Amino acid sequence: MSWSPHDYDDIEGTYVFDGKHAHGAYALNKLLFSFCEESSRSEFERDPAAYCDKYGLDTRYRQLVLTQDFLGMLRAGANIYYLAKMAIPRGTSVQDAGARFQGITTEEFQQKLLAKGDGLVDKLSARGGYWVG
Repeated sequence: MSWSPHDYDDIEGTYVFDGKHAHGAYALNKLLFSFCEESSRSEFERDPAAYCDKYGLDTRYRQLVLTQDFLGMLRAGANIYYLAKMAIPRGTSVQDAGARFQGITTEEFQQKLLAKGDGLVDKLSARGGYWVG
């Protein structure tokens, strides 16, 4: 399959979930989505390698799953919402994951979030009470 280049392909620190990335990571995303079910999470916990085999993960994706390399999975085309289905039940919050993605501690990440909120009320007021990006 042939994919056209996009302006967003080279934005540093951005891992775009588009057709190009999703296509190759289909088996990975199917496995991650399966964690919606408690029975699937339990089956994975009993034998993670066998669970990867069940979903036909190749060596690259299998290694990412077995090492719980969340950033690696994201870079490899994992859907962030499906990825959360693996991370959160294992004690990794969305903020923990965000911190790991940036190579900082969770506390540092939380402080960055709070700092981004500074002046938000004023920004919203200046824009008529709503945010447009």
